[in-house]
Amino acid sequence: MPAAGFGPGPGNGKQYPGNLTLYVTVTCMVAAMGGLIFGYDIGISGGVTTMDSFLKKFFPSVYEKQKADTSTNQYCKFDSQTLTMFTSSLYLAALASSLVASWVTRKLGRKLSMLFGGLLFCAGALINGFAQKVWMLIVGRILLGFGIGFANQSVPLYLSEMAPYKYRGALNIGFQLSITIGILVANVLNYFFAKIKGGWGWRLSLGGAVVPALIITIGSLVLPETPNSMIERDQREEARIKLKRIRGVEDIEEEFNDLVAASDASKKVEHPWRNLLQRKYRPHLTMAILIPFFQQLTGINVIMFYAPVLFKTIGFGSDAALMSAVITGVVNVSATLVSIYGVDKWGRRFLFLQGGVQMLICQIVVAACIGAKFGIDGEPGHLPKWYAIVVVLFICIYVAGFAWSWGPLGWLVPSEIFPLEIRSAAQSINVSVNMIFTFIIAQVFLQMLCHLKFGLFIFFAFFVVVMTIFVYFFLPETKNIPIEEMVIVWKQHWFWSRFITDVDYPANGAVEMGKGGDNTKYV
Repeated sequence: MPAAGFGPGPGNGKQYPGNLTLYVTVTCMVAAMGGLIFGYDIGISGGVTTMDSFLKKFFPSVYEKQKADTSTNQYCKFDSQTLTMFTSSLYLAALASSLVASWVTRKLGRKLSMLFGGLLFCAGALINGFAQKVWMLIVGRILLGFGIGFANQSVPLYLSEMAPYKYRGALNIGFQLSITIGILVANVLNYFFAKIKGGWGWRLSLGGAVVPALIITIGSLVLPETPNSMIERDQREEARIKLKRIRGVEDIEEEFNDLVAASDASKKVEHPWRNLLQRKYRPHLTMAILIPFFQQLTGINVIMFYAPVLFKTIGFGSDAALMSAVITGVVNVSATLVSIYGVDKWGRRFLFLQGGVQMLICQIVVAACIGAKFGIDGEPGHLPKWYAIVVVLFICIYVAGFAWSWGPLGWLVPSEIFPLEIRSAAQSINVSVNMIFTFIIAQVFLQMLCHLKFGLFIFFAFFVVVMTIFVYFFLPETKNIPIEEMVIVWKQHWFWSRFITDVDYPANGAVEMGKGGDNTKYV
């Protein structure tokens, strides 16, 4: 056990040969576009709920509340359970579908799961674009949620399995980059569609989700399956050929044998869900639950779901609110590129810790600014231009901190640490926890803003402190460790090593010399 106590440094795992080929780069770029549907939805839902024509048609009580009563508490102008149900119903559906997606991903392959995600999202987008009643909006949102559940289950796993281990972080973060691009595109479209005369621009915003849905649908049809999935479904020779093409070298026997050993071990597992409760999987289960839990309690969804609502609430005009959301979207995309550059150079832990400190400082400053302007009672008024710039600036710095830390790493780290025998089930837990807390935050945010007022940012800042401490003590570094060799990070960690023994850990990636069965030797 290392004296430092925080896990191994890079290079302690195996060194599988392989290159970053053009083939695998293009493949991962196409697969990563599965994040577009998630990002587009996050960005679009907050924007349409500030469009007067949309509110007037579906949520007239909210429209009247903000128009008729100028004395309304600024913090409570948008407080409506029906309005928040429109946004958050999607995440309950995503939670339910992620459980089904786990079985599809494991038994039928990653590609098919992505295909289902694209088709379901496409159907939901069409229903929302043509919606006449609130129930149509909710049904459309549920179908969108089903699509997101399938995509979020399969795409991060696909990327982690396809990428060479030295570039796994950068290629996997392509998923988060697509999410941020989806958010930015949605914010830009909202800004321009809101200006369409006749008040039907919201239909284009909601119906426009068909485009990213078609991208992932078509992409899933042309993508190759991962070698891991092919071996898992007894297509071993095809997997060997595919692995050679993906790695760009002939010498893939060691990695291939380890994948086969991992698959053989996984097939002995009759109940992967029940197996998650075994002592040896305690570190994996903990991360599958706490990382997505903490990711949602950074407070980022307050910004991304409701950025236009939030900016409008703190005194921006409608156009200015949508433009401010566009600005945060640009920052989000740019900062994610920083993470792609640095995640395999600086490591996961460094980005987690640095991002946590940055977000904490910004949340305290934003809370102070909003509190100083509106106080406890939320007296209406408009922010002076310089004051508004300060608020937007610190929100942008906060978004940047999230975008190169908890945003991409919240998807990357869980997708790379699970052994094959529990990978689909554990990823399903990861997605489910993410969706549960995304739903809760989306459902209660407007009420929390109404009751906690500017203290809402302090509420999330508290959790940023907790999660940063958790990462420092309990999350080992996983950069440059092959995905099937990941057991090494737990065996060398000061705390988790007590759960991992040479006796009961299956021969998935932790084998030497590519041997499985009785000849297995553990790292």
